[in-house]
Amino acid sequence: MKIAIVGTGYVGLVTGSCFAEMGTNVTCIDVNHKKIENLKKGIIPIFEPGLDEIVERNVEAGRLHFTTALADCIDDIDILFIAVGTPPQEDGSADLQHIVDVAKTIGKHLEKYLLVVTKSTVPVGTAQKVQQTISAELNARNKNIEFDVASNPEFLKEGDAVNDFLKPDRIVVGVDSERAKKLMTQLYNPFMINNFRMIFMDIASAEMTKYAANSMLATRISFMNDIANLCELLGANVNMVRQGIGADIRIGSKFLYSGCGYGGSCFPKDIKALIQTAKEKGYNMQVLNAVESVNDEQKKIIFKKLEQHFNGDLQGKTIAVWGLSFKPQTDDIREAPSIETIKLLVKAKCKVNVYDFAASEEVKQLFGDKISYSSNMLETTKNADAILLITEWKEFRIPNWEQIKSQMKTYVIIDGRNIYNRAQLTEMGFTYYGIGQ
Repeated sequence: MKIAIVGTGYVGLVTGSCFAEMGTNVTCIDVNHKKIENLKKGIIPIFEPGLDEIVERNVEAGRLHFTTALADCIDDIDILFIAVGTPPQEDGSADLQHIVDVAKTIGKHLEKYLLVVTKSTVPVGTAQKVQQTISAELNARNKNIEFDVASNPEFLKEGDAVNDFLKPDRIVVGVDSERAKKLMTQLYNPFMINNFRMIFMDIASAEMTKYAANSMLATRISFMNDIANLCELLGANVNMVRQGIGADIRIGSKFLYSGCGYGGSCFPKDIKALIQTAKEKGYNMQVLNAVESVNDEQKKIIFKKLEQHFNGDLQGKTIAVWGLSFKPQTDDIREAPSIETIKLLVKAKCKVNVYDFAASEEVKQLFGDKISYSSNMLETTKNADAILLITEWKEFRIPNWEQIKSQMKTYVIIDGRNIYNRAQLTEMGFTYYGIGQ
């Protein structure tokens, strides 16, 4: 079987390389010529553990190819995945222009049956729009060529995407024809040999499933952050509360960690899009509006704790920021809590010194010389008045506190992910603030 993936971003590149890893012949397509040339040279545009090895191995094996021209390969493939970006517009709705552009190109060049699959996160009704766009282009050419459209939303965790794709807990596919169902079953069969977990449904339900899943996870995070803030007011410890409710099998322990807010490319964008979709139908998503509101405020909580500790006098204070990406194991800073925190620190005229294993260059593009960038975590703490832990990279878990303390001015730690031991740090002379403790 031969397939193509349009879009070599996070989803497209992982999808294409992992299909190739399982023996499928894959062509990845992108309009960005520089990106395609770099990929041919083995230069990966994103940080994702294990991805570079898979790309290199499958390029060498002749199963993974890169091009800028969809028209050149469309007659030679059985399935085409659309994995282009759907960024939020000003009103929060998903921008489908790139999706429509791909559909137009398909319609202009299609000469034989093709299954077109939307892999991008898209609102309900997008597959129908893709079908209409392709049909309009075919009609303009006076062509009567059969094709199907399906939906196959991704559920990849950034930082563990390769493993997620190769060992999926479920694969959701929306189809409206037996031919499409058979093709998708054939494509995914190598992944399902030991645990066949393909869930077929109608296309609209598949599109909705992606938004519903991300909204549920985001809701759990915002709920726990709300509980954490109440715990502080009541003298309770959210870590104990989390253990108590997570042990309930009806609830479970995942996504119950309180912190300084969620970010990334999925949760913020998808919640906004779902809220806007509901508005267009005259419905108010009250719970999701609250989820978004809680998260917006939670991103400010580290700064508020810092400001409160110094009684509002932050001008000239040197602040070390540990972690910039929205989560460990990625360089993705989209909607990251660190961005809001740094903006507030800069506005308060602090001297900001940041470090992140993978995301420093991305942050530099936003803030330039307004802040300083260190090559390691220890360097950030020289003459620092406080340390702000924002992203829980593994290297931050067991710092050399004695050495760090010896070069700080004042000994304040604000732990935005609750990974440190309050008693230990307090005994060492640090002032420690967690979330919900």
